[in-house]
Amino acid sequence: MRPVKVDDQQLIEGLNQVFRTKGYEGASLNELAEGAGLKKASLYHRFPEGKKQIGLAVLSYSSDWLQTNLYKVLLDETKEPKERLELVLQKIGELYDQGKETCVLRSLSMEAGMEIFGEKIKSEMESWIQHFSDFGLEFGLDKEVSSKIARKGLIGIQGSLVVSNAMSDNSLFLETLEEIRKYYIR
Repeated sequence: MRPVKVDDQQLIEGLNQVFRTKGYEGASLNELAEGAGLKKASLYHRFPEGKKQIGLAVLSYSSDWLQTNLYKVLLDETKEPKERLELVLQKIGELYDQGKETCVLRSLSMEAGMEIFGEKIKSEMESWIQHFSDFGLEFGLDKEVSSKIARKGLIGIQGSLVVSNAMSDNSLFLETLEEIRKYYIR
C-alpha cells in the first residue's frame, strides 16, 4: 500500500509550525518529519540537503505569504488606503493568531539560524519596512516620517509577539495593531 501523499502547502505549514515553536536549533529532523506528516526518509527525499534546505523552504513560503497577503494588498490601488490598511492589519492578526503565535523570522534568527539565514531574514524585514514606508506616502506622510512609522510598526509587532508569548496575554499584540492603525489614520 502506497503512503498518503502530503501536499506542498500542508508540508510547508507543518514545517513552519515546528520552526515557530522550536526554532532552528531546537527542531529535530524527527519533529520536522512529524510536523510535515512524513516519515523521516520521505522528508530527506523531499529535502536531500537537510535542515538548512527545509529552513530555506519555510522562509520562501513566508516570503510568498507576505508578498501575497500584505504587500500586494498595500499596492492595490483599486481600494482606498484605509481599506487596504484594515485588510493588512487583519491579515497580520491572522498570521500570528492574534498574537498567540511566534514569528518564524524570529524563530529562525536565534542561535545558528541567524548565521545561516541572516541575509534572507534581513531582506524580508527590509522589504516589510519598504512596503509600509511607501504605503505611508499615500496617507500624506513625508518620506522620513513614513519610514520611521514602518520601522516602528515592525518593531512593535515583533516585540509585542515576544511579550505576548512570554506573558500568555495577547492584548499587547492587539494594542500594537491598533497603534499601527493610528500611525496612518489620524
